[in-house]
Amino acid sequence: MQHLLIIGAASIDTKGRADQTIQVGTSTPGSIRVSVGGVGRNIAENLARLGEPVVLLSAVGDDGSGRRILQQAAERGIDTTHVLVDSEHHTAAYLAVLDDTGNAVMSIDDMGINRTLITPDFIYRRRSLFRDARMIVLDANLSTATLSTIFRLARKYGVPVCADPTTASLAPRLCPYLADLTLVTPNAAEAEALCDARVTDRESALAAAHRLIALGVRIAIVTLGATGLIYATSQESGHVPAIECEIVDFTGAGDALTAAVIFGILNDFPIDEAVRLGARAAALTLESRETVCPTLSLERLYDQLAI
Repeated sequence: MQHLLIIGAASIDTKGRADQTIQVGTSTPGSIRVSVGGVGRNIAENLARLGEPVVLLSAVGDDGSGRRILQQAAERGIDTTHVLVDSEHHTAAYLAVLDDTGNAVMSIDDMGINRTLITPDFIYRRRSLFRDARMIVLDANLSTATLSTIFRLARKYGVPVCADPTTASLAPRLCPYLADLTLVTPNAAEAEALCDARVTDRESALAAAHRLIALGVRIAIVTLGATGLIYATSQESGHVPAIECEIVDFTGAGDALTAAVIFGILNDFPIDEAVRLGARAAALTLESRETVCPTLSLERLYDQLAI
């Protein structure tokens, strides 16, 4: 069976959630959790939990955090044979402060290891992984030169590419490659960065999705938080409302959505059904304290679709 090649960040997430209104300049009671994360790694784990064969291309430090990431990935069935372990750099990290509703008040990411070590040469020396891949999925935590190499190899071997823009500041790195993307899944701020247009509501999100299709993207999904999401292809578009759920933590919900939509695409689901599968995966993740829902499975997703 052909593998899915996931290229991007693997990190340790530290998330502190306040029990009450956060007061600036002083300590706020709450809970702090540490879990494995990173956009690329999150997508890889979600896809592995859905039964897809996954190869992860990333970099970690030769430290406790790196070992934890590799061990957990192996337990989930992710192939980490090609993850670079380096003793001169520390493993990537993400720090988030959440308010008492689970929304991120602020966050800091330390992803330098990815841009430093996942180089064009690193990618090119693993070109056989591209040749044998069914699909490539990447996040934007990569240098512009590395992205150029990835897309060049994808074109050479005729492999479709899906991308998570990751943040509004990183999203513009994908602009030169929109015509190469099978799927892109920005939130409102990331869609603005990709389209150079304001996204404030369903109507403007739909306009942004259509703009992405006009620029060559095959499937565009713009997520809008509690408003749900907008999707578009060259032949159809629509709105999927957010699934009502008890929100524990927003972290990782977008990665789960991306992974489940990719699963739907790979298994020839109609686009509206694939998008609804993604919305359910996001809802399950919102209800979880972990960055990837530990009970995510095809059975849970299918059960929800049948409701």
